[in-house]
Amino acid sequence: MNPTTTISFFRYNTPFARWWAFRQMGLAGPRLETVNGLRFSKMLGSGAGNGFSIWPDFGTYGLLAVWDDEAAARRFFDDHPLFGEFLEQCTGWWTVYMRAAKAHGEWGGRQPFPLTGAYDEQGLVAVITRATIYARHLWRFWRFVPSVSRSMDDKAGRIFSIGIGELPLVQQATFSLWEDSRAMMAYAYRSKEHQEVIRRTRQLGWYKEELFARFHPYRAEGEWENGGTPLDGYLKE
Repeated sequence: MNPTTTISFFRYNTPFARWWAFRQMGLAGPRLETVNGLRFSKMLGSGAGNGFSIWPDFGTYGLLAVWDDEAAARRFFDDHPLFGEFLEQCTGWWTVYMRAAKAHGEWGGRQPFPLTGAYDEQGLVAVITRATIYARHLWRFWRFVPSVSRSMDDKAGRIFSIGIGELPLVQQATFSLWEDSRAMMAYAYRSKEHQEVIRRTRQLGWYKEELFARFHPYRAEGEWENGGTPLDGYLKE
């Protein structure tokens, strides 16, 4: 088998659709557990503004999934009633298919992303970071989020980024896409705002669980903006 990771995003505009999407944070999980070939899945909310905010965005949600192989993913996206319901309710969506190349840390007590190939520093790279924050450090953590969020805007080589999470405030994650590793590393280790968060994390021990993973995207589909996806023009045909 050749495991595949996908992450899908959905945009909802009407009050009814947003209420429906909010309810899926609890209702979709049991249905996903019965999907053949699905190894790991998480329904994810997002933050307001550019996605990195203490305030939730009730119009944007995500679905992260790890599959036995691409065929299992395709069966779900093409035929499963649950995904069909997502498409019926949303006004925009897109999915990116990825192969995990580097990962360390844990999500819910395990590392969910099987590594499937060598890491290419010249290729497109997607990054998922995820942490469970100690309650006693919540106020310190969220003090720094606005400045780090602003520092991502207009960063060279950034294609797409969003703040996501399973539980508001406490379980937080980010997903970002970069033209190559150099652009990603320039932000991660040369941005003074991001460097300060790294320093504080190491000094104060904000997280009781954390995970960092890098992926190589190889396929994207959907209609997110202007009838396409953020990766239009970046992926080889």
